[in-house]
Amino acid sequence: MIDNEWNFTPLGSIDRQDRLNLAQKWPEAPVIAQLLTQRGITTDEEADKFFRPSLADLHDPFLMPGMDKAVARLNHAMGKKEKIMIYGDYDVDGTTAVALVYKYLRGFYSNIDYSIPTREDHGYGITHRAIDEFKEMNVGLVIILDCGIKAIGEVAYAKSLGIDFIICDHHVSDSELPDAAAILNPKLEGNTYPCTHLSGCGVGFKFMQAFSRSNGIDERDLEGMLDLVAVSIAADIVPVVDENRIMTFHGLRRLNTNPNTGLRAIMRMAQMPSSREITISDVIFKIGPRINASGRMQRGIEAVDLLVSRDFGEAMLRAKAIDQYNRDRKELDRRITEEANAIIDRHSARLADRKSMVIYNTDWHKGIVGIVASRLTELYYKPVVVLTLHDGLATGSSRSVQGFDVYSAVENSRDLLENFGGHTYAVGLSLKEENIPEFTSRFERYVAENITPEQLKPTLSVDAVLEFADITQQFTSLLRRFEPLGPGNPKPVFLSRNVSDFGTSRIVGHNSEHLKLELVDDTSGKVMDAIAFNLADKIDIVKSGRPFDIVYTIDQNKHRSALPGAFQLLIKDLRPSQ
Repeated sequence: MIDNEWNFTPLGSIDRQDRLNLAQKWPEAPVIAQLLTQRGITTDEEADKFFRPSLADLHDPFLMPGMDKAVARLNHAMGKKEKIMIYGDYDVDGTTAVALVYKYLRGFYSNIDYSIPTREDHGYGITHRAIDEFKEMNVGLVIILDCGIKAIGEVAYAKSLGIDFIICDHHVSDSELPDAAAILNPKLEGNTYPCTHLSGCGVGFKFMQAFSRSNGIDERDLEGMLDLVAVSIAADIVPVVDENRIMTFHGLRRLNTNPNTGLRAIMRMAQMPSSREITISDVIFKIGPRINASGRMQRGIEAVDLLVSRDFGEAMLRAKAIDQYNRDRKELDRRITEEANAIIDRHSARLADRKSMVIYNTDWHKGIVGIVASRLTELYYKPVVVLTLHDGLATGSSRSVQGFDVYSAVENSRDLLENFGGHTYAVGLSLKEENIPEFTSRFERYVAENITPEQLKPTLSVDAVLEFADITQQFTSLLRRFEPLGPGNPKPVFLSRNVSDFGTSRIVGHNSEHLKLELVDDTSGKVMDAIAFNLADKIDIVKSGRPFDIVYTIDQNKHRSALPGAFQLLIKDLRPSQ
């Protein structure tokens, strides 16, 4: 494991003045003002909007280029009784998007169906095979979600058969765009829509919002589907800022009060207690992986079947099957990660000085290599590509470290690729097996020339320095109002110096990998409960009898024996005090 750099940059003079202005609002917790200032929130009005996200502050959907055309084509299709197909990617973002658009439109229109490609038979995105199937079904309009922005040939083929496409995507496009009836994508060059980081499901939501307004439909039923949007935002790791934060806030509220029937079944299978508030973290680690497992292990359409279920008994049967897919996925994930690490160990001398890794094994499961790439990136902290063989092509995923654009690194070898697409930090790609050596060489050369030394070392960014006396019930209550958290609005990270073991800290965990701590600082004498996952190797620092510094977040204590409202420190790193 690579040691973390601790990075704490004090506020500049202008920011300090903004913090002082805000601090008058919370004199008992001045650090709150500092955290807001770091997020660009400098006035009372901005703070009120941040702490009270309102659906009234969502942007007008017609600000998105192409929205007028999209709504007009949908209205035309419904007026002419055309068969409409809702089609999307097999991951969480795609399946929630398809479920949302299908569920909403079926309330107004019956000649509608949905389809999800299989990873094994169809691969990513829209294919000629799928279009031929749609032709046989007399489909006149396809609404494609979370993919399609590069499907130039496929959309042209569909058009030649009399099938129109409305593309709702959020991936990076090429300069040439498909000849679709309408394209909705806030990342298009020249885009003027204020929120550029919508998820694919978020784009679908804005489309349905525009459809409602064009037809004078009350939007409350649509807003009731924001739990699906919240799940997509959390699982696709898009920035939780602007209207993403508003939609996530209200989507989580829906999850906690009256969730989608399918989501409620997943929550039951994941044994999520109804007595505890569901957070973004629960979506990322419990709900999202189960939905994803359907597309990774079997068929993504099963996830949509679950999410559009109306009967809870039926939903529970579907959720049980998906839960088993997730168990199988975990076992495959563990085995393939071990095999990948073994390959790296065998070639450690050759790989040691490289700034990137490209790993290839013909026998790995196509649906798991993206997860393995993420794990290897976290472990070795460098951009990673993991490939396997599928239908005669080397197919896989790339993941990146903070601050490095792996999409550009992959795009640099586009002449070697059969297909690719994605985001700054995650890219899917396929290429001929014989091109792997040249791709590996070019990928490494690009990374080595463009990555900075700082990007190759994990960094813990510290928001504020605290003494234990600062951590009061009132402070932690205010801290919870920063939720929902995520990229762009990360969980606040704190530094406390010169803390010591109260005498009861110990190693815990099934494999003795964690630390359960009771700590005291040198100013207040206040004892704090803490947990340090995977830091058992630092027990000597804790038990040395000398003070040490800790970097941590403040979390709700979710242990079943904890009192309601109890919190603990989640230690991210510790080291001897200087």
